[in-house]
Amino acid sequence: MAPNHRLEVGTGFFVLLGFAALAFLTTQLPGGKLGLSKGGNGYHVTAHFENIGDLKSGAPVTMAGVKVGRVTSVSFDSTDYKAVVGLSIDRGYNKIPDDSWASIETAGLLGAKYVAIDAGGSETYLTEKGLIENTQSALVLEKLINKLFAAVAGRSGGDDASKKGTSN
Repeated sequence: MAPNHRLEVGTGFFVLLGFAALAFLTTQLPGGKLGLSKGGNGYHVTAHFENIGDLKSGAPVTMAGVKVGRVTSVSFDSTDYKAVVGLSIDRGYNKIPDDSWASIETAGLLGAKYVAIDAGGSETYLTEKGLIENTQSALVLEKLINKLFAAVAGRSGGDDASKKGTSN
């Protein structure tokens, strides 16, 4: 009976360890508020976008592929009908030119959205409550597919009409 008892304890410990790992990983998701990241160590800037796709609060902010901050808020400005994205940039990255570009990118083909910053050439830098004026909205895959189908349908529809006109 003792060997069976050891197997049960070992299995129970393994299952418990799996649940602990799952709980830890769920706190590390980009949209989660429970992450282990250092909160409050950054300066806050905003950017206005025409379309943010499904960008979520907590998504990473990168420069040249390196994480430099995170998205802190996503809201809608009803005066100019744009999405307002709040960004927290880590204090270690305090030399980002104020004429930089912020764009919404996708990790992989159907992955999560994040904000990528491309450095400008200005000698003045973003500061607390600064604004990134140059932005590029998200490419929405559904819109691109619809445009492709419309172009293909328009081209094939025009060919059929020209064939019908010549047969009369």
